[in-house]
Amino acid sequence: MKITEGYMPYLEYKTYYRIVGECIGDKKPLVLLHGGPGSTHNYFEVLDKVAKDGRAVIMYDQLGCGLSATPSRPDLWNSQTWIDELVLLREHLDLDEIHLLGQSWGGMQAIQYACDYKPNGIKSYILSSTLPSASIWEKEQRRRVAYLPREMQKAISQAEKTRDYSSEEYQKAEAEFMIRHCAGEITSDSPECLRRTKVSGTESYITAWGQNEFCPSGTLKNFNFTKEIENIKEPCLIISGLLDLCSPLIAKTMYDKIPNSEWELFEYSRHMPFVEENDKYIKALNKWLNKND
Repeated sequence: MKITEGYMPYLEYKTYYRIVGECIGDKKPLVLLHGGPGSTHNYFEVLDKVAKDGRAVIMYDQLGCGLSATPSRPDLWNSQTWIDELVLLREHLDLDEIHLLGQSWGGMQAIQYACDYKPNGIKSYILSSTLPSASIWEKEQRRRVAYLPREMQKAISQAEKTRDYSSEEYQKAEAEFMIRHCAGEITSDSPECLRRTKVSGTESYITAWGQNEFCPSGTLKNFNFTKEIENIKEPCLIISGLLDLCSPLIAKTMYDKIPNSEWELFEYSRHMPFVEENDKYIKALNKWLNKND
């Protein structure tokens, strides 16, 4: 498949993008918004196979991570920076009509883009393992923290009380939580794009979200579009895993409120069904995209 890479000037920096394949006939390109903030596009390369269906797949590293890394700029790490970047990327690549998939933070970005910007040319949204509000996310993660061993719960509580997240006990507790609900350990059998060295946007994550998944404290801590998503008109596919950070309660909240939505629950997945149930995910995604072109 043809792969095109390039950079778009953005602010005084540059945004890296990667385009796989080309659109055939009436098929519209699929734009992917990665999570984090700061996770990079790398894991989305497991979706390159979508391009075999005659559809361009466009992914990019949002400012502050990966090949779009910057010097320290905590003043930039807010939703407006990243949504404005998406707006400019669509203009830069002449993306008049697209399907937009956002995973985790990328789904938050897609939701705010839909509700606040009301963009033209969106054939459908795919909201993958994401959230309509920071508060429901925190509530669900704290509910799950209560299932960790007692000593791990104490380590988390102590770290939050002292704001010192450096202890070995805390780090073990957070790692256990993430293994349960985010993703497994990277091994030699993992896809190459997951094993590849990358520049994570640690500063952008901590500044925009916080120290961990269960304590939003950054610029996104008041993110709440629970009411506004009721006005999204475009078709929306909601995707989540059974053990996902995006719990069934969170996914169903979006499904119940977004008028023209469907929900795919992946039984054997955590926060990345596109990795853990890759074939099933691509099959469901292709079916959705073809139906909504």
